[in-house]
Amino acid sequence: MEHPVYDLAIAPMLHMLKNLDAIVSKAEAHLDAHPDIEPATLVQARLYPNMRSFVFQVQVATDVAKGAAARLSGNTPPSWPDDEESLDDIHQRIRKAIDFISGFSPEDFDGAEQRDIELKLREETMRLSGTEYISSFALPNVFFHVTTAYNILRHNGVPLGKRDFLGWK
Repeated sequence: MEHPVYDLAIAPMLHMLKNLDAIVSKAEAHLDAHPDIEPATLVQARLYPNMRSFVFQVQVATDVAKGAAARLSGNTPPSWPDDEESLDDIHQRIRKAIDFISGFSPEDFDGAEQRDIELKLREETMRLSGTEYISSFALPNVFFHVTTAYNILRHNGVPLGKRDFLGWK
């Protein structure tokens, strides 16, 4: 394995974002088959009233993935507004993240295991090595939020299965 950070962190996050985009396409097909469901219902759907919405899950998954690619390559993450209101807007955000991450080469992450990562979360600043950042923050967060987005859509009747989550045809 020549580029472990790319192979074990960046590539899986990119894969999950592509799966998430395909899952959103399945949500659109579900809405086409059920014209009585308002699209905003899925965009704002939650698993429980005190949990965050589907669109929030997508925003965080894309923010963490683009942030990881930027930080681990020694760059500053771009800031994007959280203003998505439709499934088309959500597609655009996911594809923007995919395009951003795809702009890096595996070589951009050489030595990232030891890179010092400073992460500001609300009032707290965390200082992690690249390896700690990947294993304890970036990957778990991307998987958590993509899983939650999947579960919200599944809970709302979108016909999704494990193969959709994994991206298997």
